[in-house]
Amino acid sequence: MRRRRHEEHENHERWLVSYADFITLLFAFFVVMYSISSVNEGKYKVLSDTLVGAFNTPQRSIEPIQIGDQIPRGINLSDAPGTSGGDASGDGGDALADITSAMQAAFGDLIQAGDIELRGNELWIEIELNSSLLFPSGDALPLNQAFDLVERIANILSPYDNPIHVEGFTDNVPINSRAYPTNWELSAARAASVVRMLNTGGVDPGRLAAVGYGEFRPISDNTTAAGRRANRRVVLLVSRYTDSRHEAYTPDTSGVDQMREARSGAGTPPAQ
Repeated sequence: MRRRRHEEHENHERWLVSYADFITLLFAFFVVMYSISSVNEGKYKVLSDTLVGAFNTPQRSIEPIQIGDQIPRGINLSDAPGTSGGDASGDGGDALADITSAMQAAFGDLIQAGDIELRGNELWIEIELNSSLLFPSGDALPLNQAFDLVERIANILSPYDNPIHVEGFTDNVPINSRAYPTNWELSAARAASVVRMLNTGGVDPGRLAAVGYGEFRPISDNTTAAGRRANRRVVLLVSRYTDSRHEAYTPDTSGVDQMREARSGAGTPPAQ
């Protein structure tokens, strides 16, 4: 006769396992919370004293560096302190004011038409020329009229010592020729052409540099013909500072590259 299996005893206390796990996790949670909430009074006092000292430090400069939109704006350059140059008009600020006035007097019609724009502040001025005044489409060989135009600009700039960066810009229409594989080469070649014309017009070559930005710094929408025309431009960036290249990169002086950083963060108010 087959034996009956003994019925297994049902365990009614299995919930204790889950309960014990829950209690363990809850304990660990409160331990972590307590450790986070504990404050090291010594470290807290050190941090507090450091912050108080930082915010109560006396101002070390009469005119601290302005950042962003707080940078001094406008073109009232005659009152700006500058670095002495070799020009007859005094410091760098006076030179920028004189250059601006001379440009406005010489090219009032082109400025009125929007083909030349003047912008700047106490640290630099921009002389922006539309590329149609200087070059045919897709080429860096100057137009005949460009030589006379740049020579007139060179006559204004040559008496001064201020450094000049000539910057070339294009629209985003692709170019792929043997001379200019990309818009970078085209913009750089146009800037170099203007540099050579300025030098021919009497500007000291030691003051000049050519930079090509291609299509990557547009000022207008490239989806329209007017926007593309505005993006095709050459900019002469004239710095207030007349320091040498070596001195311009020391912590106590500024050069035209520092002016570019300020310009990108602060915008460029129109010249008055």
